[in-house]
Amino acid sequence: MNEVKVRALALLRQSLNSDAASFHEHQWESISTLVEDRARLLVVQRTGWGKSAVYFIATKLMREQGYGPTIIISPLLALMRNQIDSAARYGVRLGTVNSSNTREQNSQAENELLAGRLDAIIISPEQLSKPSFNDRVLRPIADRVGLFVIDEAHCISDWGHDFRPDYKRIVNILPFLPVNMPVLATTATANRRVMSDVCQQLGEGIKVFRGELTRESLHLQTINFARRSQRLAWLADVIPQIDGTGIIYAATIRDAEQVADWLQSRGINAHAYYGSFKGMTSEASTQKRLHLEQLLLDNDIKALVATSALGMGYDKPDLSFVIHYQSPGSVVSYYQQVGRAGRGIPKAHGILMSGSEDDDIQRYFIEQAFPQEWLVEKFWIPWKTPMKVLP
Repeated sequence: MNEVKVRALALLRQSLNSDAASFHEHQWESISTLVEDRARLLVVQRTGWGKSAVYFIATKLMREQGYGPTIIISPLLALMRNQIDSAARYGVRLGTVNSSNTREQNSQAENELLAGRLDAIIISPEQLSKPSFNDRVLRPIADRVGLFVIDEAHCISDWGHDFRPDYKRIVNILPFLPVNMPVLATTATANRRVMSDVCQQLGEGIKVFRGELTRESLHLQTINFARRSQRLAWLADVIPQIDGTGIIYAATIRDAEQVADWLQSRGINAHAYYGSFKGMTSEASTQKRLHLEQLLLDNDIKALVATSALGMGYDKPDLSFVIHYQSPGSVVSYYQQVGRAGRGIPKAHGILMSGSEDDDIQRYFIEQAFPQEWLVEKFWIPWKTPMKVLP
């Protein structure tokens, strides 16, 4: 075992506080590709595999070798909020810049990065669209970036389930970064078409590690109850029998509130969670979500009844169940959501319930995804009328 691998394993065991910890399949190979080969790499691995361990260990190793900071692009605000503590376990000083921070918090992170006091910074892709951020932060450190990480890399792809236009800017940034700088792209939800698209955009010679996406700790089952009342009764009866805490996903805010209120009336400590709370400012809603997330992390409540607002990025290793009150919108959404459970425990439950309203709910979301024809015509047709040229 060479010195780099010995040090990498020591960092892993330090982060997990376990002298017996070992790398998962492809973890060391990924770290070696970045640190020793300084190559470009796409990692497609199941949720809970430890993708962040790869880039935090690689960051620490390269910083010890004298390289500059790591830039991490991530769309997941929930991930950013708990990654600072996670990074600290590897000895990595991490800062964040995103829309949920105050202006002062973002300025502090930027200043610490420019002063060399941070080993890594995690930013939302929207920051890349701001010329002021590019001029003030990215350009001054561009020639000394040690590692560039693109989390949830399927967002780059036009074929990805969660394509985000701001991710397209990443490809334009790469040529301005140091030559032979290692690049790591990670995702848990990329089929072969998306993988091919991502590899093409990131350039020639990109290496790929793809693992099994199944999770042995997850025990899955499906239950069909046509009526909501049947599902509510089942939840009230079964949830107290499941050890630990979990998430119940509902398709709408109304259902999340109804399920949470019902469970509370049955003596079960559950709270509704969604993107924007009625009567609250955006900042107040963010603070409430943070508070609810922390309650679940600390096992102070039995469950959060959440819409898809609680999705990728929320990391609680001992989450023991994820229950879907209704069918999610897609298989990918289901995989992402059920993957919250069983990351750090040997057994967890994923229970998918379905009902008579499922099709109506998904049809509504599909219809609302695009403007109605009459609205398009109202704004588009006047622009199609040829303009008269003034003499």
